Formats: sequence, C-alpha cells, structure tokens
Amino acid sequence: MDVTLRSLLVGSIARFGDRPAVVDADGRTLSYRDLERFGNRLARALVAAGISPGDPVAVMMSNSVEWVVADQGILRAGGAKVPINPMLSASEMRYILADSGATVALVDEALAGVARQAGVARVIELGREWDGLLAVDAGRNSEVEVVVAPSDVALILYTGGTTGRQKGVVHCQGALALNLLAHDIEIGILDDERMLLTAPLAHSAGFLLQAGLLKGAFHVLAPRFEAAAVIDSVIEYAITLLFLVPTMIYRLLDSDHRVGEVASLRTILYGAAPISPERLGQGLARFGPVFMQLYGQSEAPNFLTRLTREDHDPAHSERLTSCGRPATLVSIAVLDDDGRPLPVGEIGEICARAPYVMDSYRGMPEKTAETLRGGWLHTGDIGTIDADGFVYLLDRKNDMIISGGLNIYTTEVEQAIASAGVTQVAVVGIPHPDWGEAVVAYIVADERVENVDVASACEASLARYKHPKAIVRVDSLPMTAVGKIDKVALRRAWTGWAEQVR
Repeated sequence: MDVTLRSLLVGSIARFGDRPAVVDADGRTLSYRDLERFGNRLARALVAAGISPGDPVAVMMSNSVEWVVADQGILRAGGAKVPINPMLSASEMRYILADSGATVALVDEALAGVARQAGVARVIELGREWDGLLAVDAGRNSEVEVVVAPSDVALILYTGGTTGRQKGVVHCQGALALNLLAHDIEIGILDDERMLLTAPLAHSAGFLLQAGLLKGAFHVLAPRFEAAAVIDSVIEYAITLLFLVPTMIYRLLDSDHRVGEVASLRTILYGAAPISPERLGQGLARFGPVFMQLYGQSEAPNFLTRLTREDHDPAHSERLTSCGRPATLVSIAVLDDDGRPLPVGEIGEICARAPYVMDSYRGMPEKTAETLRGGWLHTGDIGTIDADGFVYLLDRKNDMIISGGLNIYTTEVEQAIASAGVTQVAVVGIPHPDWGEAVVAYIVADERVENVDVASACEASLARYKHPKAIVRVDSLPMTAVGKIDKVALRRAWTGWAEQVR
C-alpha cells in the first residue's frame, strides 16, 4: 500500500470520533468527527471548483478552526496546500499567489481583497460562506473519492525571501507522510497531548498541528503570542506542549504573570532562531527539564536535528549552544565549498540527507540543482559537528561577516554579548571603509547594562577582531513574519559610522 500524507491523516482522524480536536481564540471547538465531516464537505466543494490531485490551493487566514478545516479540505481533495502567512505584506502575498498558480484561495474576510486583487479565479471566504459552503452535499459526509499518489505535490511552502526572490518549496505526498511520522517520533507526542499553538499555522506550527492530529491530540489555537495570555491558556487548558521561538521564550521569562502556577507542561518545543544559553538556563530553572529544540527549514520541515529534553543538561552546558544530533531519518555532514566532507570540529556548510527533503523549488530548476547537488540538501548554514555528533550552527552563509579578510560568525558574538545580561542581541556586518565589513551589535537592555559591560563580555571570550565596532541600543528588534530577527532590516537601519564607532 502506498503511504501518503492524505492516507495517514484521513485514517487517523476517522479513529478519534467525538474527541475534541481544536479550539480557537473565540472558543469554537471542533471534534475529530467535525473535522472529518466538514473536511469532506469542503473537499467536495474544491473538487467541484476543478481541483485535482496536485493542484495548488492557497490558504490565507489567521489561526482559527476555519484554517484547520481548510487544511483538511485541501488534504482530502488531494490538492497542494499553499499556506500564506497573514503577517506578510500584501505585495508578498500577491507574489506567492501568482507564482504558485493557485486558482482557488481559502481566506478570511481580512485577506479576501488581496486574493481578488491577485486575480485568483475562486476566492472562498470560509468564515462568511461557512453555512453555505459546508452544506455542499450535506447529506454525504463520506470520504471524497480521489486517487492520490506518493509523487503528487501536497505542499508548496514559500521561504521568507530575506535574501532575494521568495522560493516555492515543493513537497510531495509520500515525503510529507514520512515527515509527519518523524514529528511524532522525535517529539514523542502522546495520545493525551494538549498543544498550544500561537505561531502561524502557515509555517512550522502547521506541521505540529498535523502531527498532533495523527495522535488524537487536542489543539488550542491563538492568533498571536502574548505572554500573559499564553500563561493563562496553559493553566486553563492544562497544556502539555508549547511551541515557541526564542523571542517568545524571553517574553515569558520576563513576565511575572502567575509565576509558579504552570505545572502541566511536559514539553516546550523551540526553534527557528538561535537561543541565548543564559536565557535558556533561566528557562530550565523556571520551567524544569521540558525544553526541546528542533532545527529544520522549509526544504526539510522542522526535523533535521533535535536537542532532546535529556540533552538540555546543565552538567553539559556547552551543549546548550548546539541544535542537537541528527533526527532518526536524517544524515548530517559538514562539507567544504567543493562538496567534500570535513573532519570533526572543522567549519563548513551543514548538509543533510533525509527521505523528506524537498522535491524542488517551483519553477527554479537551476536553484534546485544547486541546493540538492551531490545528493545533499545544502542548507546555507555554516557550522560544525563535535565527536559526539552534536551539531553547532555558527551562521547563515549570507550573514557571516568578513572583516579584514577574517571570518566572523555572528552567533558566536551574540552569545558573548548575551552573557553581559542583555535582553536580546542581534549582530550584523555593515560595510566599512577600512575593513570591508565591521561588526555592529544591536542590543535590547535596561539601563543597568552599560556598553562597557558588553565590551567586557566580548573581551573575556572573543578575539579582538570579533568585537563590535559599534553598539546600538534599541527598544526592540525587528522580526520577520516567522519570528526570526530581521537582520536585513537592521542592516538597512544603519545610519553610518560617524558617531557610532567605539
């Protein structure tokens, strides 16, 4: 029997009946039986609109029960989901709609205009048309009869586009089935799991939702992250699994709301950006041994490596700067610029092999060949692997600073500065008339942390050429739509060297 993403999820959801599946911020709850019934009705509407297996269907809405039904409808019709983060700009959304070739868009009222402006043939406002749409073949709730093959496209996931044109990452049914199983294996999702998802379902959180549905978990959806509201929800719903990016963890740690009342958490899963070891230590002290890190990318969703709960061991504090060891189905190597493996401890590009690596970049054969050359996924991340197999990320290739001909990895500088007690830090390379590029540190810190403290922290652990030439204090750091610090925006914000150089 061919295993597909569709066959896995359709089969699992049918098993859980009236068990609650999801509740959103408006308190609307759907059971697994509801998801099956509404998903099949929406699938029939999509098939009636001309959608065949592998055809792209866009989803443009915030976290809600409608988003989950949209996901189910596309899945059951065999379509290729094109999830669009509602935090993107209108121009970015229009580009994705045009590039993906989506002829149908499932939207909420706030984004319907964008889809229509992009010329999408059929725009369905799922909230507004809920009663009428889901009444399609209302008396027939059985599974939609479509033939879906492992090679059919199931997902076109667009990258952030911070280094140029956004790329549509194509994933097929068979590969995503294995990726879904990898999520359940690596996280260890239990049948009684209760997840709180505040990150956009259009990105990593959407994979976690599907992984939870495979196990019969209960999912609480929030449209955005607010520290106090997250803590309240954890307590109200007895949440066992929380998915956060590091910035969200920092905000939880800085909140004194209902401290000590959070007792149900078994897992705080985090990823998408480096985390400060100092702040991670604070998290372990506050929440206990519940932290688990994932490392992946759109080209291999979420799990290339994982730093397990057991790996978050204060007795091995050096490992708190690692993103863990390869996931069960993954091989990792550090390669040089010619694609040759480097010895343990050497620095090069992190490359991966896995059965759920992307099929291609949509409409970009040359970029696809470059990224998948030699049978490896070239991640664009610079790092190293130690003798125990732990992977350490040092920088993105595009973020590495070359100053005076020497390589400087921003993560290393950020970790040094974080030890001075700053709340957040981002290091970027800025063009410099003498050095080519120079290190600039943007920091968020209260008045107790002075620039001299930052300089002393750098002096203690970094070679002189790695020290920031300028320290810029800001109230907050700009973030991308997926919760990463926007270093492109920080480079653009630079106003010159005249009064900044220390």
